[in-house]
Amino acid sequence: MSVTGQGNVPHVPVMLADVLDVLKPRDGGIYVDGTFGAGGYTRAILGAADCAVLAIDRDPSAILRGRALATEFAGRLTLIEGCFGDMERLVRALGHDSVDGVVLDVGVSSMQIDQPERGFSFQKDGPLDMRMSGEGPSAADVVNGYEESELARIIAVYGEEKRARAVARAIVKAREAAALHRTLELADLIAKVIGRKPQDKIHPATRTFQALRIFVNDELGELARGLSGAEGLLAEGGRLAVVTFHSLEDRIVKRFLAERTGRSGRPNRYMPAVAEDAPTFEEIAHKARKASDEEVEANARARSAKLRAAIRTAAPRRPLDLDALGFRAVPSLAGGAA
Repeated sequence: MSVTGQGNVPHVPVMLADVLDVLKPRDGGIYVDGTFGAGGYTRAILGAADCAVLAIDRDPSAILRGRALATEFAGRLTLIEGCFGDMERLVRALGHDSVDGVVLDVGVSSMQIDQPERGFSFQKDGPLDMRMSGEGPSAADVVNGYEESELARIIAVYGEEKRARAVARAIVKAREAAALHRTLELADLIAKVIGRKPQDKIHPATRTFQALRIFVNDELGELARGLSGAEGLLAEGGRLAVVTFHSLEDRIVKRFLAERTGRSGRPNRYMPAVAEDAPTFEEIAHKARKASDEEVEANARARSAKLRAAIRTAAPRRPLDLDALGFRAVPSLAGGAA
């Protein structure tokens, strides 16, 4: 996620100095920027050392915008259109068996929010879309096609909205008269259900829009697959840096690293440790780093940012256990639990 510049002011990635401190780019290294966006992390990594970056983004427009940066760093930047959850397959297809670092800046970018036609914003009118890649079911498809109970579950789980049932009920009632296709149309509907007091800092539609965006793009499943992919790609001593912006994302990263570093312990402490239990990561710090007060003052979006980081050990990678990451009761786009 980035700061949206005004005019010609560039997009500045959140916690950039901290990410570079964690990754420690070195000459000759190969790094994966799994969430390329506006290219802020990629540019900084390429500027910090004579290294190469493999930049992945599911948004075709981000790849298109990145061509100028690829030209500037000719031979050192490779742009890859795809999901970072598929990074292992994408990177190996280019002939790389391992990499020296992976950075993930999870969530929607400020550029996507600031483009009304993408349908992410509840403050600007646009089509109710929210698809990062432009493919698959849209938010409008979900809002107009899912049962009330399904909508309530999505909004409650992904948006942590206390009044999820009331919002879902209002959506179903409204669509009986006419399908919902515009962002402001949905945002106004939600505002009427939840209400808004003068002292409220966030818009009443915030949590529902977050829920729909996460669900449509399978963001949490993508994050889990991305963490597993990084585990499979990173060489011994390779570094992982993940920046998250809300509790659902951070919880997955925290649980993944707790399991992979051995902090979460074995299922049965009386059972002897086996090779499969060997820690695959060593945490750089047990607690997440947060943005500095100065950065938060300059960019309100950095307020909720958390950075977790770890170093890859020599232990063999482990199978991805979604239940251990809290996916047992999480709804998926395909239906049922993820």
